[in-house]
Order: sequence, then structure tokens, then C-alpha cells
Amino acid sequence: MRHLPAALASLVFRYACYGVMVWLALWAEARPAPTVPDLVLERVPYLPWVDRWNYILWIVAYVPIAIAFFFTDGPRFVRYMVSSGLVALVRGVCIVATGLGPVTGADTHAGMDFDTRLGAFTGLMTPAFFAPDSGARIYLTKDLFFSGHTATTFLLLLYVWPYPKLRWPMLASHVLVVLSLFFAHLHYTIDVIGAYAITFSLFVLREGWAASRLRSINSSPSGT
Repeated sequence: MRHLPAALASLVFRYACYGVMVWLALWAEARPAPTVPDLVLERVPYLPWVDRWNYILWIVAYVPIAIAFFFTDGPRFVRYMVSSGLVALVRGVCIVATGLGPVTGADTHAGMDFDTRLGAFTGLMTPAFFAPDSGARIYLTKDLFFSGHTATTFLLLLYVWPYPKLRWPMLASHVLVVLSLFFAHLHYTIDVIGAYAITFSLFVLREGWAASRLRSINSSPSGT
């Protein structure tokens, strides 16, 4: 458990980044935004029960493996949590920059005032966020590009990949979560594609060739 302090610090960082992302998403909710056509969603049936339980599915698919990952490789888990926080920050910026309208239904939050936004933010920062009829389903209708469900589960998959006992359950969980997004009509197809591209890019920057090259340079006697 010697990695516990660093893990707790990374969790605090991740939570703070999540808070920034939520505030940016709620700011974007107040802007009028158009619904756009989607060739995939036009052909995938909407299943209300999948929509209602989507966030619970995400938690079940995500949290147990993340906990097991901590006990398997503490330092790598800490790096994962920091990367997850960075993904959240990038996602918040992308939500503000894109301005996509709800996948289904009317744009009910256009013109949301500050007090409503603050109340929603307070609720979304609590565990009640994940309940089937929670504030996430009510207030987050335009936090679209890119998909957080896809990004978080894909990032965890990338980090646990060296460990087969975690890799295959996480792969199955990730596929299930992504499929649920389409049957819940929770995201546009481009949101899912964008999540893969941005998440993989950030992972490579922190853990791939560039990170390995920097570690090699820093550890060499000459520093060159």
C-alpha cells in the first residue's frame, strides 16, 4: 500500500479535472445548439431501458477493474489517473468548442441561468450523478464531443493492456459500454470516433514513444 498516498493525490486531481469539465459542459448547455444528422443512429433502434441504466453500466464496467488495477500496478494506476484527468480537461474544452445540440429531444437548456447551472453543478459533483434518473440525464444533454464513456473505458483498457487478467474483462466491458451509447442514442457517432482519436493520442504522449524517449534522454549520462 506504499503507493496509496500518490493514488489518493491522483484521485483528487482527477476529481478536480472532472469538476472543471462539468462546469464547462453546463456552460455549453446554456447555449443554443443544433441537432445534426447521424447515419449510424438513424439505423440503430433507441432502447429506453439502455438509456436509463447507461451510467450504472458504465460504473459497473469501469470501477471494479480500476480498483483491481491499483492493486496490480500502483505506479501505473497513478499515471492512469493523471491521464484520465487530462482527458477530462481536454473534453471540457472540446465541448465548449463544438457546440453540438442534443442527439434526441428539444434543446431545453438554452438560456440556462447561473443559479440553475450552479445547482446542477452541485448535484453532478455527488455520487447521485450516476443514478438512473439523475442530474446527468437531466442537465447533460450537450456534453457530446467527445464521448466520456468511450474515452474513460478506452483509456483504462490501454493502461491495463499489459495484464491479461485485466485486459480481456476490460475489453469486453469497453465494447459493451460503447454499444450501449448507440442503443441509448446518447452520443453522435463522431463523438465516439473523436474519443478514440484524442484518448489514444494523449496516451501515446504520456506512455508511448515520446514518453519513453524522454525517459531515455533523462537517464543517459550525458543527458543527450
